[in-house]
Amino acid sequence: MQLTPKMPKSDSLFYKWFLNNQAVMALLITLLVFLTIFVFTKISFLFAPVISFFAVIMLPLVISTILYYLTKPLVDAISRLGSSRTTAIIIVFSLITFLFIWGVSGFIPMIQTQLTSFIEDLPKYVGKVNKEANKLLENEWLINYKPQLQDMLASASQKALDYAQSFSKNAIDWAGNFAGAVARITIAIIISPFILFYFLRDSAKMKNGLVNVLPVKFRLPMSRVLGDINKQLSGYVQGQVTVAIVVGFMFSIMFSIVGLNYSITFGIIAGFLNMIPYLGSFLAMIPVIIMGLVQGPLMLIKVLLIFMIEQTIEGRFVAPLVLGNKLSIHPITIMFLLLTAGSMFGVWGVFLVIPIYASVKVVIKELFDWYKGVSGLYKEDVIVLEEIKKDVE
Repeated sequence: MQLTPKMPKSDSLFYKWFLNNQAVMALLITLLVFLTIFVFTKISFLFAPVISFFAVIMLPLVISTILYYLTKPLVDAISRLGSSRTTAIIIVFSLITFLFIWGVSGFIPMIQTQLTSFIEDLPKYVGKVNKEANKLLENEWLINYKPQLQDMLASASQKALDYAQSFSKNAIDWAGNFAGAVARITIAIIISPFILFYFLRDSAKMKNGLVNVLPVKFRLPMSRVLGDINKQLSGYVQGQVTVAIVVGFMFSIMFSIVGLNYSITFGIIAGFLNMIPYLGSFLAMIPVIIMGLVQGPLMLIKVLLIFMIEQTIEGRFVAPLVLGNKLSIHPITIMFLLLTAGSMFGVWGVFLVIPIYASVKVVIKELFDWYKGVSGLYKEDVIVLEEIKKDVE
């Protein structure tokens, strides 16, 4: 009896169509990833303590990280002059303390005075806005739309009244939440300097310790990924804070020149909100436009002109000079990220989504480069890249 020869493993249909099919393997890996995510969603309650822990330490970590990227260049510069790392950190901390005391003694009383004056004059401003609205309704161009506009104003007034009533009913709860927020911020401000000190002193040791835990063949890629993420975050934080300071000064000076009430306060708010890309300046202009309307149509025109001038200077000179293309993220992508993160995670999402996206992008790029090398699907691209590297060398 003649036996049929056994087919080699490499000639079997299962091997050809499944095991040796890169598209099928990619699909299986994708399904496994989504299955893992699905399983984690079903056991998410196990991670509740971890989430609570990170919620507590999030604020001091964010403050410490921002200050780390702002102060590290100065600490490095002082260290290169011959001082020890610890001495350089103490010098920088002393400088920060001096600037903080100077800012509190100089700006806080002025801002407090302006806010107190604004609150005291608020009823007068509301009456003036109503008066201007009634004048606008009497305009001959809008006389045909007067009933609809009156309905809109009545609806807005009712909503404002409902909001005021809700505020009065929930004042105690909001006061408790406000006190809790103040307590968390106070604790974060107290803890942040200690975290910042160890970040500045031991950041290199932290990186080396994390890399040395990994197997040898993963150490170089991980070190490269951490270095790229550090560059992305450093460029983003330093650039955004620098642009925000410049924008705050520009708005404060221009508002003061045209005689806008509470010009310094509005300028500081505009500088702070400018750290939210693209949307921050528009949010900052809302109270400014309201104040311009209160002070008259001419002031409103001046405020709008200031906004156009500032956007031109920031977009054409300040932002390109300071930020450049450090993050390599398209503006449309940033807009979608801000809208999505803001609706899902609120203020934290708006502030953190850009650096998180930049970090994840670095990791995905590294994984994709690895996949191109091992999959064999991008041989032409690899050859071209190798030729470019040879030409550069």
